[in-house]
Amino acid sequence: MDTINSFKGYGKVDPIEEKAFRRKTRKRLIILIASSVVLVAAVIGAVVGTVLHTRNSNSKEVPSTPTTPAASLKAVCSVTEYPDSCYSSIQTLEAANATTDPEEIFKLSLRVVSNELSKVSPFFQTLMSKTDNEKEKAALGICETMIDDASDRLNDSISSVGEKFSWAKRMEDLKTWLSAALTDLETCFDALDEANSTVVLEEVRGVMKNSTEFGSNSLAIVAKVLGILGKVPMHRKLLGISDFPEWLYAGDRRLLQEATLTPNLTVAKDGSGDFRTIQEAVNKVPKKSTSRFVIYVKAGVYVENVNLDKSVWNVMMYGDGKALTVVSGSRNSVDGTPTFSTATFVAVGRGFIARDMGFKNTAGAEKHQAVALRSGSDQSVFYRCSFDAFQDTLYTHSNRQFYRDCDVTGTIDFIFGNSAVVIQNCNIMPRQPLPNQFVTITAQGKKDVNQNTGISIHKCFISPLDSLTVPTYLGRPWKDFSTTVIMQTVIGSFLQPSGWAPWDRNVVPPKTIFYAEYQNTGPGSSVDKRVTWPGYRPSITAAQASKFTVQSFIGGSDWLPPTNVAFDSSL
Repeated sequence: MDTINSFKGYGKVDPIEEKAFRRKTRKRLIILIASSVVLVAAVIGAVVGTVLHTRNSNSKEVPSTPTTPAASLKAVCSVTEYPDSCYSSIQTLEAANATTDPEEIFKLSLRVVSNELSKVSPFFQTLMSKTDNEKEKAALGICETMIDDASDRLNDSISSVGEKFSWAKRMEDLKTWLSAALTDLETCFDALDEANSTVVLEEVRGVMKNSTEFGSNSLAIVAKVLGILGKVPMHRKLLGISDFPEWLYAGDRRLLQEATLTPNLTVAKDGSGDFRTIQEAVNKVPKKSTSRFVIYVKAGVYVENVNLDKSVWNVMMYGDGKALTVVSGSRNSVDGTPTFSTATFVAVGRGFIARDMGFKNTAGAEKHQAVALRSGSDQSVFYRCSFDAFQDTLYTHSNRQFYRDCDVTGTIDFIFGNSAVVIQNCNIMPRQPLPNQFVTITAQGKKDVNQNTGISIHKCFISPLDSLTVPTYLGRPWKDFSTTVIMQTVIGSFLQPSGWAPWDRNVVPPKTIFYAEYQNTGPGSSVDKRVTWPGYRPSITAAQASKFTVQSFIGGSDWLPPTNVAFDSSL
């Protein structure tokens, strides 16, 4: 049983690994403090110099910085977490010896990752054939799926940087897709860890070492080098209170606001629609459709597990109300299903929208991890929906997500994952867990410093669903760079004064996390007795907080307006 004294959750950080990481972090900090000014100047000088040289080849002026391909590659790779592997892997490509342009070097880095993932993919079938352990097989199956998904995200990135590529328009996409690819790889490790497959996990980590490092390198180049070159404005314009993220097009806005819609397909339990089950309707959606496909699900409780895989794009699904149209399942970890696979409803294909629906996992507290909804859908929106379960209710796995006017209930880590997610104007309701357990609302899983991920809870209402008699916390950091911000939210009196809990009891989280609160109200909002972790900020400035708004954090003003979901783009 998970108790207050010995709590272990999905994706638990290994104490030995954590200790080694902290030693490594301290060493890095000493080096960084001593050489940061020199390093930044050198990198900026080398990178900018080589680019200017490349783009002004007819100029007679000689740049003061090295302009050889090798020098450019070293300058670009110096900003990554793994500079040696960055340099050696890209240098092996013939084209690397003919370019000094960081943009071209970035494109080469994507090829390196893609090539490595294609080598890794067959490995998991081989491992599955060697084991009779069903939990291990299930975890390896997740690994196989995650490698496939990561490869797709890499292909999206590669195809997006063609001849007509606009850095200004695609920079955030690239950071998101590469962040998601790294999350996919980490999810494989989490699944094996959950299955207690220690030997296999170490073997898989070894095989995937290059994939992980190369993916991190590509992300660092996007986040740091191309940003230095001024490809994208550092600050976006903040829009008005009633605007939506712009990645929701005008037609989608109308769909979310209209009381009566004309669906492509209707689902009804009583046979009055096109299908009796939701999955049957999903199976009829055209693959990778670029136009919106609308499915209406009439009132009723649909006991089924629904999966919109990565090929199911731009689906809008709406019901008759979050308490009337409900998708219900009961898969759970105690009965042998990996946490990742327990979700009642899964949305992976890009551009998914849900309105007026409920998502439940009825397994109960005694079954531990049991997910109601898992989303890896980029630019997905959930409007006037409910998510009801106990442990691990809402799995915001990856990519950009937005939740508005929703209800979320649960016990342990009941909002978790590694997406870039804004949860706005929602009711977040912790509930009574098993005896001797405690409640943690969030568990954010950012693993790489350059991932553009985190949980932003903005203008919400946090209050208990029922009589809550156990210690309850806003969250706990799951990974090395976990990022969670609670802003302008009403917090009830149920909260422990310390506010937050460590992942491992009595182990202070690494200083690399970013946990913060901003202008919260209510009896539980006082920060006077909050934790004193180096990575926690009891208060931040308006400028810092604005980085976690709909507009700045998920680029919402670029994609939300077309959905017509109301949102606050700024503080």
